[in-house]
Amino acid sequence: MAIDALDRVLDALDSGDAELAWRLGTQALQAAPGDAPLWSACGIAARLGERPAEAERCWRRSLALQPDALATHHLASLLRAQGRDDEALACYQAAADDGSADARCWVGLGVLCAARRRLADAETAYRSALALQPDDLAALTNLGLVLEQLRRLDEAEACQRRALALAPGLADLHNHLAGVLARRPDAQHEAEAEWHYREALRLAPQDARHASNLGALLYDLGRVQEAEQVLRATVAQAPGLASAQINLGHLLLSVGRLAEGFDHAAQSYALLPPTAVVPGFPEPPPPGAALQWTGQPLQGKRLLVWPEQGHGDQLQFCRYLRLLRELHGPAHLTYASTPSLLGLMRSVAGADAHIALQDAPAALPAHDFWVPLQNLPLFCGTRLETISADTPYLRPDPANVARWAPRIPQAPRKVGLVWRGNPRHDNDAERSLPGLALLAPLWQVPGVAFVSLQKWAGEEEGQRPPPGQPLVHLGSAIEDFADSAAILAQLDLLISVDTAGCHLAGALDRPCWVLLPAYRVDWRWLRGRADTPWYPRTRLFRQARRGDWAGVVDQVRQALLDWRQGR
Repeated sequence: MAIDALDRVLDALDSGDAELAWRLGTQALQAAPGDAPLWSACGIAARLGERPAEAERCWRRSLALQPDALATHHLASLLRAQGRDDEALACYQAAADDGSADARCWVGLGVLCAARRRLADAETAYRSALALQPDDLAALTNLGLVLEQLRRLDEAEACQRRALALAPGLADLHNHLAGVLARRPDAQHEAEAEWHYREALRLAPQDARHASNLGALLYDLGRVQEAEQVLRATVAQAPGLASAQINLGHLLLSVGRLAEGFDHAAQSYALLPPTAVVPGFPEPPPPGAALQWTGQPLQGKRLLVWPEQGHGDQLQFCRYLRLLRELHGPAHLTYASTPSLLGLMRSVAGADAHIALQDAPAALPAHDFWVPLQNLPLFCGTRLETISADTPYLRPDPANVARWAPRIPQAPRKVGLVWRGNPRHDNDAERSLPGLALLAPLWQVPGVAFVSLQKWAGEEEGQRPPPGQPLVHLGSAIEDFADSAAILAQLDLLISVDTAGCHLAGALDRPCWVLLPAYRVDWRWLRGRADTPWYPRTRLFRQARRGDWAGVVDQVRQALLDWRQGR
């Protein structure tokens, strides 16, 4: 009888009559309350009939009676649609643990793990899906995306090519393969990446994401005018697409059109959902606690400045606190800093109070407005010729300087080194040096003592440098940016890849030479310049071609020799 009842419910669902299916199912459950498949079918009917609470109750009852992949997937999908991702993850994990998960459940688990940066768990989940269903497109392409984030590009490319071979007409698969190919440091892969982005756009011209990605690639390849045309068309087509706004904004900033560039960057940030968290960056403010400031009068108002980007951005833009006060006159200005910057940031002018970022959510309701730090140049009317470059605007603590002084080597010239950046940065493979050994030519310059400020990635090389490259390694003892500032104050020069260290040196008005990649160079260094208006004592050394760090190091060696000899 229960089987007949289930068949009738399924027939009603097949015919599109969710209300009949729900009525038949609930009647049948009165006689068969222990029938798990019937509960699951009723859950489908309830969701199709827009009864989400009843659907959840039915699927939870079904799973309590009997583990089942279909009920698991339905329940998890419902929870995700309601923004309850933690519960959905637990649902999928339970199916994985009890052995009932099918390929669809494993893919769902992988997606949720990847969103939490649990990349190893996501990889395991996708591989489990492929073990059950080797040609599962979602598992293949999502595994490729995870492997790309893990910098395992050969494996990532193989996954995306296999997925594309199975479904060559899917635009997203062309887009994903192009993303991997764009990371390859040679012209052949770059050209193929462009072709696949254009093919994705041809297959799905209504999907502006593909055009945004194409524009970003053209910009990265130095084809700035083409990129601007593509990105302007994309923004016109989809003004609500955050990636298009930020890509266009960064392009404009890189060519010195700052007012328009900062405007697009601000629009992109406003388009991100409140729950959007970029790995390695501060979380956004909780919604509703205070209004976001967009230029309203601030007289008599309390404003909290919230850092939304990495350490380098905070070091670069904290200079605007003083200008913000002068131009807009808030009654009270609070600046929130990430913990490693808080001690140093207390030396910057303009703020009435400095608080730790973890205390900012509780402080937010006491303020009338909050504003992202990176929006301050926009509201201060920044142009290329009006960049506030009055350095230093940060100062080390004299007591901290004295504490570090005994560890600074005695030499005619003392040069700090930073050769690796944050490995979690999306462009770390391009902007970090492969290793300290690449800087060996610098040791040919006499009378120079090298000091390692390397922290985290690359730190072990500083502790055990290659033969013939002696240096004093201080990076492991650095606790925060206040320590780094105290060290830099006692060095003659910092040579660094594009990391927060070069922004710190600039903010302290210390000489700094920045080594820049040819591919995906950050917008703030502008294009084709050997100097920067942001930091008067900073010099830029750029790769002539992608991956050519040896050529950059040779330029630095010659410049170091000239500098040592007073030329």
